[in-house]
Amino acid sequence: MTSRDQVSVTLAQVAKAAGVGESTVSRVLRNHGSYSGKTRERVMTAVERLGYVPNRIAGTLASAGSRLVAFVIPSLSNIVFADVLRGASATLENNQYQAVFAVTDYDPAREEALVASMLAWRPAAVILAGYEHTERTIKMLRASNCRAVELLDVDGTALDLAVGFSNRAAGRQSAEFLLKRGYRRIGYVGHDIDRDTRAGKRYSSFCDTLSANGTPLADQEIYREASSVERGRLGLDRLLARTPDLDAVYFSNDDMALGGYFHCLARGIVIPSQLAIFGYNGLDLGRVMPQALSTIRTPRVAAGELAAKLIMDNASPQVVDLGFELIEGATA
Repeated sequence: MTSRDQVSVTLAQVAKAAGVGESTVSRVLRNHGSYSGKTRERVMTAVERLGYVPNRIAGTLASAGSRLVAFVIPSLSNIVFADVLRGASATLENNQYQAVFAVTDYDPAREEALVASMLAWRPAAVILAGYEHTERTIKMLRASNCRAVELLDVDGTALDLAVGFSNRAAGRQSAEFLLKRGYRRIGYVGHDIDRDTRAGKRYSSFCDTLSANGTPLADQEIYREASSVERGRLGLDRLLARTPDLDAVYFSNDDMALGGYFHCLARGIVIPSQLAIFGYNGLDLGRVMPQALSTIRTPRVAAGELAAKLIMDNASPQVVDLGFELIEGATA
């Protein structure tokens, strides 16, 4: 008999093997309610011997509320979203909730399809990045009975719950910092700011601040793909080939800035006396570089933790601005 032909072990079979009722098995497996240590041992022995796997979907449909929390995130290669998941996981697990996730690759249409797929499982909450979604995504979330949490931004109108920080303020403060340090020939290297709307907000605010101070952006190199260390290095190479007299470069995030730093090391460009570099996110790698990266540190783990807590507490709709920290570093 193949595994496909086998009949799944049922809760009733576990209960019979353990010599207890099905409700007792359910309480033991959910770690909820009263039962003795000996009863738990008998149930878990039966579970292990029979190879029983709880049917979480059946439990969800039979209960008053789902134990699933769906994360629909842009990327897993970007450590920012891994940090968010890390922040949320402990709180969810401690409350017997299960996190499931899907990756959009910064594509709004893909996000729409994934949200529809996730909602079919009737999750307790859907967690997304940012405020920008398709009209259908917004309608689906508003029509559902689950909570919606938008993360890593506060520049816009929230659907329900939002936890993050102002990307526009981050762009403005980055520009003000470079101007205060005396830099005037400033360039930009970035990734796809049309799909990554939060990066787009930082870029727009950065440029507006420079222009308002009489020093418009000197040049830019923007890729239509996701950010990476390699693109940061190639982007700075192309930018300096066109505009070699730049005295500072603002990168869309730390991944890109690290690539720019490596380019400077390879070409013998002295940082920051010949060229200043400024990033965004405050990644650990930037902190332990030979010269600590000048950047904005964002509270990604804290955002994940608070998002999970608000869901567990069934909090009223609200927007929580966690702020950010400007790290002066040594590269600017």
